[in-house]
Amino acid sequence: MKGGWQPTKTAIFMKTIIKTINPENIDMDIIEEFGKMLADGKTVIFPTETVYGLGANALDENAASKIYEAKGRPSDNPLLVHVSDIDDVETLVEEVDEKARLLMEKFWPGPLTILFNKKDVIPSRTSGGLSTVAIRMPSDEVARKLIRASKVPIAAPSANISGKPSPTKAEHIIKDMDGRVDGILLGKDCDFGVESTIIDLSGEYPMVLRPGCITLEMLREVLGKVEIDPSLSSMADNIKAKAPGMKYKHYSPNAEVYIVSGENDKRIKKINELIKVNSEKGLKTAVLCMKMNSSKYNCMTFDLGNSYEEVAHNLFGALIKLDELGIDIAYAESFEEKGVGVAIMNRLKKSAAYRIIET
Repeated sequence: MKGGWQPTKTAIFMKTIIKTINPENIDMDIIEEFGKMLADGKTVIFPTETVYGLGANALDENAASKIYEAKGRPSDNPLLVHVSDIDDVETLVEEVDEKARLLMEKFWPGPLTILFNKKDVIPSRTSGGLSTVAIRMPSDEVARKLIRASKVPIAAPSANISGKPSPTKAEHIIKDMDGRVDGILLGKDCDFGVESTIIDLSGEYPMVLRPGCITLEMLREVLGKVEIDPSLSSMADNIKAKAPGMKYKHYSPNAEVYIVSGENDKRIKKINELIKVNSEKGLKTAVLCMKMNSSKYNCMTFDLGNSYEEVAHNLFGALIKLDELGIDIAYAESFEEKGVGVAIMNRLKKSAAYRIIET
């Protein structure tokens, strides 16, 4: 079948165990309960510092299949694997070279994922049929304690229906995923709000496959020359995604999203013109913008914050809210593609299917 095995389209109905955990006072009985669920091949949603993840035993092909089924995720989209300790990596990959060790020492635990050549212990279903596996060690204490309690590495993409915005708050989880997974562990809001940076070290020089809050500049300070995968700037879909999040359309609400670029005053004028046209057509419009511009638009606005770090933290929540409020069309201000702005624009371009209005 073209594109490989495809997940079932039928509805999933199961009894989901839902519990809340306080990250400031972690209840180890809850951790042990959910860790055993993972060890037994069940699916568990849990918080990380980036986004909420939908986890299962990465070494169990049947468990990995349940992730694809719960998300409605194509099987050629690889799963990211989480570990609780650096030493765990040696058991999963062919080699940990000097560049990888430098990155692990600098950025782990934290929002950086490294692509390795995998050992056979990682099943094909987990790696999306690739010879590589993407691994990270989260800094979130609940996540690390859960992985350690399960005694297995945990495959965990974002805990959303495939193609939709990633969940960053406990409130984002229940509506879509209750009844589709065995367990949901609710914690605090995620710190960063966008998924981890993914870097591939297998080529002539390191290549960022998915930008995140570990920025290109930060990686270059450690490794020297690091580049961005050129496919990320293209509308063309990746025929075979090397890492999670590389598909052409992703993070997409039901609303049509457009990015509007250009000088700030021209951009505001253009968006207000579009808002007027939409209003005459009876379309409900919203704008995603920096705080300084939130009062300048003639429609509902989503204040993403004062800084790029705040924008990254708030972006997915705003995209999810668009659908909750029945927005038809949303315009997003563009952001300079430096530092965290690279990750913000990567997510926005994919949520907008690369629809960009120039002013």
